[in-house]
Amino acid sequence: MARPSDEQQKAMAGLLGLGSHSARKSHYPELLTRLEELETERNRYKWLFEHAVHGIFQASLHEGLRAANPALARMLGYDDPQDVLWSLTDMASHLFVGGEAELLRIREVLREGPGLFGYVTRLRRKDGSHVDVLMNLLLKPDEDGLVEGFVADITERIQAQQRLQTLNEELEQRVATRTQELQTLNQQLCEARDVAQAANLSKDKYLAAASHDLLQPLNAARLLISALRERGLPEAEQLLVERTHQALEGAEDLLTDLLDISKLDQAAIKPDVDVYRLDELLAPLASEFQPVAAAAGLNLRVRIPAYSVNTDFRLLTRILRNFLSNACRYTERGGILLGARRRGEVLALEVWDTGRGIAADQLQSIFLEFNQLDVGRAADRKGVGLGLAIVERIAAMLGYAVRVRSQPGRGSVFSIDVPLSRQAPVVSSAAVVLQAGAGNPLPGRRLLVLDNELSILHSMASLLGQWGCEVLTATDQAVALTALQGQAPELILADFHLDHGVTGCQVVQHLREHFAQPIPAVMITADRSDQCRREMQALGAPLLNKPVKPGKLRAVLSQLLRVETG
Repeated sequence: MARPSDEQQKAMAGLLGLGSHSARKSHYPELLTRLEELETERNRYKWLFEHAVHGIFQASLHEGLRAANPALARMLGYDDPQDVLWSLTDMASHLFVGGEAELLRIREVLREGPGLFGYVTRLRRKDGSHVDVLMNLLLKPDEDGLVEGFVADITERIQAQQRLQTLNEELEQRVATRTQELQTLNQQLCEARDVAQAANLSKDKYLAAASHDLLQPLNAARLLISALRERGLPEAEQLLVERTHQALEGAEDLLTDLLDISKLDQAAIKPDVDVYRLDELLAPLASEFQPVAAAAGLNLRVRIPAYSVNTDFRLLTRILRNFLSNACRYTERGGILLGARRRGEVLALEVWDTGRGIAADQLQSIFLEFNQLDVGRAADRKGVGLGLAIVERIAAMLGYAVRVRSQPGRGSVFSIDVPLSRQAPVVSSAAVVLQAGAGNPLPGRRLLVLDNELSILHSMASLLGQWGCEVLTATDQAVALTALQGQAPELILADFHLDHGVTGCQVVQHLREHFAQPIPAVMITADRSDQCRREMQALGAPLLNKPVKPGKLRAVLSQLLRVETG
């Protein structure tokens, strides 16, 4: 460290009042120490000034730049800090990109306040390029117009912000472009959906119309085959009749399943929930499937506890009929049980069988469309695998839980949980209840068959005649009155859709009024619409869908005629 010069010592001594020789001599060591400390501090600040990373300068608002450190010179593209000590005029032309206007603005701000902090500006470099900087300017209060400044190069930060802004703009543009593409694609998808929905609607209408036309001859054929089955034909002819019956039954099941799955997918079926006694639901099913089970060498048992349930009669019957049909199809020996057990506030309606059973890893797949398990040959296929898919859709519509448990080689249990009802059910004539009765009530009974299809009239007349009934046929109301010759029939079997927009319900109602009697009636139709069902309910007549199952038809007729004569 250099010692203070004589001039510095004299000046300091005079400042401290130590001008005399004796005073200097007594205070010289203390003074010397103080001077050394001051020099050390000055050298430290000088070192910081010269080696600072950021630019540092001192300037006068009246004269221009007085001092600048090397960092500022390098920032501006100069080797020597002396090269940047510009006057005010030169500062306006050489330093600030904003020129004299920016310099004047800075001077005005500094005259009104102690400093300018966080000021972002752009300075001109020696090569004509520019650098973005952040300035803090401090006005020294004790000296007129003296400013100390600190300058940080923020060019990279500005460039990064600009790149980020560019990226954001590009991203926004890409998002906007992609959004437009998606909107266009969505519009195309909506148009395709509308076209598909229109096609589905057209398909459903066509399927409904075609199925009605298909069911008419199929119904006539089933009735004729049923009449032939009950005759004592030679063995060879009886075998042919039986095979024809099985083929027609398969076609009927396929067509019925296709109609049901189409309507369920299009939400064309709406539940109609009411209160029913359990025997109203299960007894007709038992009567329908007992001969089916017997023909397969199986024993069908039924356990019907005294409960009532809240349900849609037709939809729940469809589910249970599917359970029973599958049990009869896939049980080779043993028996089937139809029953119910209470589980809290629901009643589990169950169908047990002693069939082949289902492996645990296949229990869920049986509800898939067109799925059949363990079918190796075409001859072994029974149906097309739509039955349980229909069950699942109907159960979901009603909000019921379907359960299945099975043991391979021992059998399966299919069940559905139905809400219990605490209300007393209204007895519905649309749900025929089998009551105990002796003998066959059909022989000798006078029945009127009303249908606009002659083939069905002939087929129904043959089957009912086989059962011993006296059968009168008619295609419309006028022909019916002529055929009856003033005597009311004991029961009417009427098709729902007749010619010229007339319905069987209208003719039945007219005949009841004409004879002033509540003549029992059974409505037979291929129409599965809710409107048709509501008209049946208003008429108080049970509904049988075409193609009519002879066993079910016989059970319904027997019950109605027993009630009539009971």
